[in-house]
Amino acid sequence: MAQQTKTPSRYTITAALPYTNGPIHIGHLAGVYVPADIYARYLRGINKDVAFVCGSDEHGVAISMKAKKEGITPKQVIDKYHAIIKKSFLDFGITFDNYSRTSAQVHHDTASEFFKNLYDKGDFIEETTEQLYDAEAKQFLADRFVIGTCPKCGHEEAYGDQCENCGSTLSATELINPKSTVSGAVPTLKETKHWFLPLDRYEDFLKEWILEGHKNDWKPNVYGQCKSWIDDGLKPRAVTRDLDWGIPVPVPGGEGKVLYVWFDAPIGYISSTKEWAAREGKDWEPYWKDENTKMLHFIGKDNIVFHCIIFPSMLKAHGDFILPENVPANEFLNLEGNKLSTSKNWAVWLHEYLEDFPDMQDVLRYTLTANAPETKDNDFTWKDFQARNNNELVAIFGNFINRVVVLTNKYYNGVLPTPATFSEIDKATLEEVKKYPEIISSSLERYRFREAGQELMNLARLGNKYLADEEPWKVIKQDEERVKTIMYVALQIASALAVLSEPFLPFTSDKLKNILNVSAANNNVEWNTIATQDVLLPAGHTINKAELLFRKVEDKEIEAQLAKLEATKKANLQMSKEVAAQKDTITFDDFTKLDMRVGTIIEAEKMAKAKKLLVLKVDTGLDTRTIVSGIAESFTPEEIVGKKVTVLVNLAPRALRGVESEGMILMTENADGKLVFVNPDEDGVNSGETIN
Repeated sequence: MAQQTKTPSRYTITAALPYTNGPIHIGHLAGVYVPADIYARYLRGINKDVAFVCGSDEHGVAISMKAKKEGITPKQVIDKYHAIIKKSFLDFGITFDNYSRTSAQVHHDTASEFFKNLYDKGDFIEETTEQLYDAEAKQFLADRFVIGTCPKCGHEEAYGDQCENCGSTLSATELINPKSTVSGAVPTLKETKHWFLPLDRYEDFLKEWILEGHKNDWKPNVYGQCKSWIDDGLKPRAVTRDLDWGIPVPVPGGEGKVLYVWFDAPIGYISSTKEWAAREGKDWEPYWKDENTKMLHFIGKDNIVFHCIIFPSMLKAHGDFILPENVPANEFLNLEGNKLSTSKNWAVWLHEYLEDFPDMQDVLRYTLTANAPETKDNDFTWKDFQARNNNELVAIFGNFINRVVVLTNKYYNGVLPTPATFSEIDKATLEEVKKYPEIISSSLERYRFREAGQELMNLARLGNKYLADEEPWKVIKQDEERVKTIMYVALQIASALAVLSEPFLPFTSDKLKNILNVSAANNNVEWNTIATQDVLLPAGHTINKAELLFRKVEDKEIEAQLAKLEATKKANLQMSKEVAAQKDTITFDDFTKLDMRVGTIIEAEKMAKAKKLLVLKVDTGLDTRTIVSGIAESFTPEEIVGKKVTVLVNLAPRALRGVESEGMILMTENADGKLVFVNPDEDGVNSGETIN
C-alpha cells in the first residue's frame, strides 16, 4: 500500500456525506462543513491542487424510516432533501468541487465494483447468523429499525447500531428488550446469510498505522476512540443487510440483500471524485492512489470508527488506495443549552437561517468557527451570535475598513496617496502584517480553525489600533504629508485582510475586494506573497466608495429566534403530555416480580474515560450496592450524594465497562428534556421501604 508523503502534490478533502432524511442544521456546519470549506479555500489560496468532494448519503436505514413515517417512497424522500441540502450548501458558500449523491449510477457502479474486488479475492467471511426479525412486518430488522436498552449504560432508547446516550457502537442483537420500530413488535431471531469484513485481520496494520504512526498528530478524541476499539479487539463487521433499499449485493446469493450503508457510503467519496474528474476532463486516480496526494476526512465524532477503522481496512483490502493522513473530527454543538435534536425540531436549520438572515452567511460562519467544538462539545446561543457580530465583525473588522475607505475618499478622492517618510511605527506595523499569512497558516495546518479565525481578527485589531494611535483625522490639520503615509499603511492592512479573510469570510472578502477595486485580474496580492511584498496596494490606485461590510443584528431579530425556539419547546412539551400508548398487558404475577425500593445515594463518582456514566453506591435498606447510571451529563456527583431515589433492586446484574451494576435508578425527563429522578425524597421515607 502506498503511503502519503509530507510534501503533497495534491489534496483530496472529503466531508461527511449528510443523510437525505432531513435538512442541514448548525451542528452539521460547525462539526464538518465549515472547517472543511475553510481548509479547502485556504489550500486553493496557496495554489494547491484540491479535490473537495461530498454528496448525499441516500441509502441509510434512516431514509427508509422517514419514507415509512411520511407514507412516501424512499426515492421521494431523497429527491426532496437532496435538493434542499445541495441548494443550502451552495447558498451558504460551501465550495465543493463536486456534490454528488449515492443514488447516482456512477456510485452504484463504483460500490459494486469495490465489493466484487474484495469478494473475488476472498477478503470477506460468508456466515449464516441469527438476526432480529419482525414477524408482523415480515422483514429483518437492521440497525435503526430496532430500539432497546443499551447493554453498556442502561439507556432505554438505544438503537441497533449505536447508543446515543453513551456513544457506544452496538449490534442489534446486543440490545436488551429489543423492539421493532416498524411495528412495535418484539422481534425474534431468524437465520440469514451475510458477508462480513474480518476487521481482526487488519489489527496489526491498524496498530502500526494509527497507534504508532499517528499518535502525535491526530486529535486526542480521534486517536483515543481508535485505540479503545483496537485495544478491545476487532471483530468481523457485516457489509450487507436484509433490506429492499440500497445497492443490491452484486454476487450470487445476494438476492434480496443490499450493501450495508457504512460499506457503501464512504465509497461515495471515490465515486464523487470520479464524477468531478469526468466533468473536468481530469484523471480521478491520482487523487486516490498517488502517494503524493494528501487525503483528509472531515467528520463529526460519531463517524470516527467508520472513517479510521472500517474504511481504511476496506482500502487496505482493496490494495491500491492511499490512506487518510488525518481525520480532524469535531465534537458536537448544542443549542441554547440543549442537545440538537432533529426529531424534536431543536435546531437552527440552514435553509431557514438563510431566509431569516439573507446576505449574512459570513456571520454564521464566523460564529460557528469562533465557537467551534474542536476539543469538547460547545453551545450555540443567539445572544452569542449577536455579540460576535456586533462586537467583533462590526466593531472591529467592519469599523477599520469603513474608516480607511471613508477617509481615503474624503482626503484623496479615493486615490491611494504616495507615502512620505515612514516612521518606526509604520515600519513595525507593515512588518507585523507580513507575519500573518504564516501565523494563520500554522493554525490551519494543525486544524485549529477557531484559533486561525481569531488570528485573522487580530489583524483587523492591528489596523484599528494603528488608526486609533495615529489619529489621521487630527493630524490632517497639522501635517498633510504624514496623513498620506498613515492612509497608505492602513490600506496595505486592508488589502491583506481582503486576501486572508477569504477562507473564513468569503462573501466579505469579495465585498472588500470590490471596495478596494481589486480582483484576480488586476491584483497580484496572494496569500503566499503578502509576506514578501512591500507593496500590496500601490500608490495611485483608485478605490471605490465605502459600503458597510456588516450590519448590526438588532435585539428584535434575536428575540424572534428565541421565540421560535420557545414555541418548539412548548410543542415538545405538549407532545410529551400526550398519553403514550399502553404497553402489552402483563399479569399481576408479572408485576409482583418487580422489587422497587427507596434507596439513598451515599457515594458517587464519575467513571473513568466514560463521559456519561456515574458509579453510585446506594443504600437500599437490604445492602449497599453499586449501580452504574448514565446521568453524568445531568448531575454532578456532589449534588446527588444523600438523595433518595427509586431503585429496581432485583434486576439481573450486568457489567458496564468492567463495573458490575446491581440495579437501576428510575428516571424520567422534564419538559426541557432534562433527566430528573422519579423522586421519593419525602420526610419520613426511609431507605429500604418498598414501592407498591
